[in-house]
Amino acid sequence: MNKLFTIFGNPVSHSISPLLHNFTMKSLGIDSCYTRTHLQDGNKFKDIFFKNGFEGANITVPFKEVAFEQCDEIKGIANNIKAVNTVIRQHDKLIGYNTDAPGFFESIKEFEGINSALILGAGGTAKAIANILKANKIKCTILNRSKPRLEYFIKNGFKAYSWDTFKIDDFDIIINTTSAGLNDNNMPLEEKLLTNLVKNTKYCVDVIYNKQTPFLKIAKELNKPYKDGSDMLLYQAVLAFEIFFNNKYNKDNIEKYMRKAFKLLL
Repeated sequence: MNKLFTIFGNPVSHSISPLLHNFTMKSLGIDSCYTRTHLQDGNKFKDIFFKNGFEGANITVPFKEVAFEQCDEIKGIANNIKAVNTVIRQHDKLIGYNTDAPGFFESIKEFEGINSALILGAGGTAKAIANILKANKIKCTILNRSKPRLEYFIKNGFKAYSWDTFKIDDFDIIINTTSAGLNDNNMPLEEKLLTNLVKNTKYCVDVIYNKQTPFLKIAKELNKPYKDGSDMLLYQAVLAFEIFFNNKYNKDNIEKYMRKAFKLLL
C-alpha cells in the first residue's frame, strides 16, 4: 500500500498525531507512514499536498478554514462549519471532512446535564464544537477577543460577544478552543472574569491536550470536573483513520491501538 499521510500546522512539532497513526498502522500491518508538515503559508496547502504525494492529511491550527477553501469537495458537517481537519485525495481532487465535531461530542458524553455552553475563541475548532453542540440541542455562546471573527457565529444563529461586550452569565460547560496555554502560561480570558465564570459552571474542557493549562488549573482549584483535549484528539483521529482507509478496518481495533499509543506518552 505504502501511502503517505501528514498533519499540517503551525506550530506542528508538538502534534502526537504521527504517533497515534503510525502506531495503529503498524499494529494493523499497514505499510504506510504519517509525518508532520510545518506550513507557513496556508494558501500553499493544496500545492504542497500534491507536491509531496500525500494520500491524506489532518489539518490543525491555524489552517482549518483556509484548507476548507482549497478542497474540491466537502462532506458532512464540514459544510456548516466551513473548516476541515481531515482531507483525502480522490482522483486528484481534495475531499474535506471535519472529524473534530463528532470527536469532541464523543469526548464529553461522560458529562451529564449539559444544556448550555460557553466557547472561548472563534476559530475553526470553535465552529466545529458550536455546530455539533447545536445539532444536539445545546445552546452555545461564543466569546472572542475581537469582533470580526464573530460574524460567522452571528449569521448562524449563535450568541456571540467580544471581550468588551460580554456580560457574565452561567453556563453548564466552558470550552477553551484558543491556543492560550499551549506554549505559554496565558489565560484565554482575563483571569478574574474567567474565575468567576468557572465558579458558576459544571464542567471545563480545554482542547489543548496532554497539558494542564492555566484555565484547567483554575477548574482544578475550584473542584470542577474538567478534562483536556486528549479524548477529542483520540476520537477525531479514529474517525480520520477510518476516512484515510475507507472504513476498511474495525473501529474498535483502531481505538484500541490509538489508546495504547497514548499510553506511550504517559
